Amino acid sequence: MANIKSQIKRNRQNEKRRLRNRTARGGARAAVNLARTAFETNSPETKEAVLKAISALDKAAGKGVIHKNNAARSKGRLMKKLSSFIAPAPADTSAETPKAKKTSKKKSE
Repeated sequence: MANIKSQIKRNRQNEKRRLRNRTARGGARAAVNLARTAFETNSPETKEAVLKAISALDKAAGKGVIHKNNAARSKGRLMKKLSSFIAPAPADTSAETPKAKKTSKKKSE
């Protein structure tokens, strides 16, 4: 227990900020988990869930609750998963396209 007035005030401030940060971090985490479950269930609202998660991550990073690189990494992973979810891998196209013929240069003598 702090005995100095300024330290007592500092403890009060830290507790308020901890609770505020905790709700912001929890909200971002919940939005990301909701987006992940939308992927697993093939939900039609997957895109909206991902956009809400990205918004929550941006807000948390803007407030300094999570590091901006942490938010960027999470957003990148979600977008990568979303792009593969929306557009599945195309069929093998290498067999369909003809290869260009190589031409040799004429030697000048």
